[in-house]
Amino acid sequence: MTAAGPALVPAPRHALVLGASGLIGRHLTATLAAAGATVTAGVRSAGSAARVEQWLTARGVTSGIRTAIVDFDSDQIVSAGASSLADVTEIHNCAGSYRFGMSADEARRANVGIVEKVVDLGAEISGLRRIVHISGYRVGGQDPSSVPWSDDHRTTIYRELGAYEASKVESDAIFQARANDHGIPWTVVNPSSVIGDSVTGESDQLIGLATTIGQLWDGTSAALPGDRETFLPVVTVDYLAAFMAAAAVDAAASGQSYWVLDDDTPPLADLLTDAGRHLGARVPRLRVPTSIIKKLPRSISGVDPETLTFLSSDHYPTDSAKHLAARHSIRMPDVGSSLERWVDHLAAGRFGQAVSADRRFTVYDRTRTFELGAPDSPRVIFPGLPLNADTWAEVARTIGARAVDLPGLGLSGGSGIDDWERWLPAVLAGRYTHIVGHSIGAAAAVVAADRWRAGVSSLTLVAPFFLQEAKGTASLPKWLSRAYLKHVTPSRLSRRLTGSTTSAAVLVSSATDLRRRSAASVADHLGRARSQQWRGELVAALLRFDGPVRIITGSNDPLTSAMIDRLRSQPNVEMIEIAHAGHHPQLTHAGELVAHLRKR
Repeated sequence: MTAAGPALVPAPRHALVLGASGLIGRHLTATLAAAGATVTAGVRSAGSAARVEQWLTARGVTSGIRTAIVDFDSDQIVSAGASSLADVTEIHNCAGSYRFGMSADEARRANVGIVEKVVDLGAEISGLRRIVHISGYRVGGQDPSSVPWSDDHRTTIYRELGAYEASKVESDAIFQARANDHGIPWTVVNPSSVIGDSVTGESDQLIGLATTIGQLWDGTSAALPGDRETFLPVVTVDYLAAFMAAAAVDAAASGQSYWVLDDDTPPLADLLTDAGRHLGARVPRLRVPTSIIKKLPRSISGVDPETLTFLSSDHYPTDSAKHLAARHSIRMPDVGSSLERWVDHLAAGRFGQAVSADRRFTVYDRTRTFELGAPDSPRVIFPGLPLNADTWAEVARTIGARAVDLPGLGLSGGSGIDDWERWLPAVLAGRYTHIVGHSIGAAAAVVAADRWRAGVSSLTLVAPFFLQEAKGTASLPKWLSRAYLKHVTPSRLSRRLTGSTTSAAVLVSSATDLRRRSAASVADHLGRARSQQWRGELVAALLRFDGPVRIITGSNDPLTSAMIDRLRSQPNVEMIEIAHAGHHPQLTHAGELVAHLRKR
C-alpha cells in the first residue's frame, strides 16, 4: 500500500472582477476583499480605476485590491495577457451593457461578445476554479444545447424581446455552452432589479425601476403601470454581492443557475405607491394594466418598449438560491426598509442631478429632513426663502458645515414653522451648535437659541428679515405667491432674487422643489413673515440671547435704521455689511460671505 501524500492546500483566493466600476462590481469587490480574497478589479480606464479605488477607500477597503485595465474590443482583453492572472482562482463577470435603445449589433457586441471573451480568458488560466456570470431573472435558464443559434432564430428573438433583453438571453446560453466546451466550472446568477445597499441605500443606477420612481418624484407620471398581479422583484446590491462571493466557492453551485430576488417584494403598483408617499409626491390613482400599456405609443405611455416584458405577473424559482444563502448565513434584508433607503438615496441625489457623497435624509423627531455637508458638524445652516440647502452647498462644504432644509421647505417633509418646537431640538441633538440662519432660517436660529440656549453656542444671521423692512414677494397675497412660485423658472427666480440671470443654474433645484411641492409652504412662510407680532417676538428673543451674534447683510439689503441703532448698543452683536450684495449673498458674493463665516 502506498503511503498517502501530504494534503493539498488550496491556492489562496484571488478573484478577478470584470465590470468592477459598476454598481454590482464595486460592492462585490468590497465584499470579496472583506472575505479575505485578493481582488483584481477589471476596469476600462485609468480614470475608472482611480474612482473605484477612491470608492473602496472611503468604505475602509485599503488592502488586497489590484486594478487591471481591460479592453473587450481587443483580441487580448487584458493587456498583459492571461499570464498576468496566473494565480486567479475565480472570475466574476459583471461586465456588459444595461441600456435600452441599442441596436441588435451593438447589444450583441456589448453582451454576447464580452461573454465569449471572458470564457476564453478563463480557459487560459490553469488554476481557475469558477466563473460566476451575471445574467438576469427574466433571461436566465437558457438551454446551452441550443447554441449556436440560427440566424432566423436570432432575428426572431431580437425582434420579440428587444436588443438588450435578447442579447442577455443569447449571452446566458452561450456562456454555459462555451464554459462547458472548455471544461470550466461555472455558476450563473440571475438577479432581479438591483436596488441600493440595504443599510445606506447607495446606488448610482438610474435605469428601469429608478426611472419610474423618478417620474413619480418629479410629477410627470400620470398613472401607475401594471395591476395588482404585476410583480417586478428587487434585490439589494449588498445581498447580491454576498451571494456571488459565496457562490464562487460553494461546491454545490458549480453548473447551477440561481434566481436571486426578494419574493416579498410588493406588487409593482403597491411598491410605487409606497415609494411616492415616502417621497411626499403625488401618487396617481389611475393604474394601467400592462396589456393596455403595450398598445399605447411611447409618447403617451412614457414607457420604453424594451421594458414592457419586465411588467409581468411571473414568479421565479428561488428555492435553490435561498438554500445556498442559508448555507452561508446570508440574510435577506427587509424589503420595505431597503426600498425606503434606496428611494431616499435617489431623491437626495435628485435622481442623478446632484451626485455627491454628503447628501442624505435624516429623520429628526419624525420629520424626514434633507441635509448636505458634514454630517456631524457643530455648524448648521438654515437656508432662507424661497430657496433650499442646495443653494448653500458650496458654502457649507467650504466651511465644514451642514445645510439643512427646514420642515416643509426644499426636500424636507413636515408642515412648516409649527414643527419647529419639536424639530429644532432634535436637529441640535445636544451639540453645542453655531447656527447660520438666512432670512427665514434666521428666525429658526433665533427660536432655537431662545428655547434651547444650552445647545446654541453662537449665531450668524444672514439677511434676517425680521430686522428689515417687509418687501417683495412677502407682500403678495398667499394665493398669488403660491401661483407665482409654482411656475417660476430658474432664470426668472434668479432675476427676481439677484437682479440678473447669473444664478439660474444654481437655482434649478429650488425651482424644481417649488414646482413639485413646496410652493404652498413657501407662500405660507412668506405670509407668516409679514406678521408684526411674530417679527416683534423674534427681535425680543434675539435681544435675550447673550451669546455671540453676528449679523451679515448686503449694502443693497440693509437693516432698518431703528434696528441698527438698537443693535449697536448690544455688546454681543457684531454687524457686517457686504458691499453691493442683496438678500442672497450666498449666490452673489459667496467668497466674501465664506471669509466672514470662517472667522468663527
